[in-house]
Amino acid sequence: MTAPYKYKLNPYPKFFSSEDWVLSSLDFLGGRGKIGNFRYAPIIGMDILSGILINTTGQSVLKFAQDNLFSPLEISVDKNIYFQSKEEQMDFYRSKGANGWVADSNGTNTAGWGLSLTTMDMAKLGQLYLNGGCWNGRRIISGKWIAESTQVQSVWKARDLKYGYLWWIIDEAEHSFAALGDGGNAIYVNPENRTVAAVSSLFVKRAKDRVDFIRDEIEPLFR
Repeated sequence: MTAPYKYKLNPYPKFFSSEDWVLSSLDFLGGRGKIGNFRYAPIIGMDILSGILINTTGQSVLKFAQDNLFSPLEISVDKNIYFQSKEEQMDFYRSKGANGWVADSNGTNTAGWGLSLTTMDMAKLGQLYLNGGCWNGRRIISGKWIAESTQVQSVWKARDLKYGYLWWIIDEAEHSFAALGDGGNAIYVNPENRTVAAVSSLFVKRAKDRVDFIRDEIEPLFR
């Protein structure tokens, strides 16, 4: 979320109509922004990360995740999902039973959206972070990375929102953090009171009340 790009708004039409989303994202970089300044974009920097993972691991992002994350957590993500039209993409947003991970025509998986998970799957990812990266006695993610990614790394000054690495920082004092999807999905983690909450939803524009709902209505039930 700190990669400067050339457009005032997220260039979704240009991105989705391109055949290679990594190269497209690289082409979007530039403009007058400075590296390190927060700019909300669930594409561009995120999808460049997918390209880095592929070049580093020699595997697709889906295969790497299946081997190193999904399998240990018993999460089922079976296949890539491809869109042949805008209508197919809209159908995906409305679907209640999709299983897979969206990819471009080259098989490069998205990094900031497009992964279908159940509510329980989402909760497992939150629990993995709550456990410091361990699952059933096995280390899945570096504890150092867990700590670094859930600390403030940048700030969306216009909205006074703090951001780590792919996590929103909810409360620094209690070290709570959350993954908030564009549409109502949420994974909330509060290490202070050992709480994990997951919310899954169909696409809802400008969903704003998930964290308040969790903190005001759900968390008090476990205190």
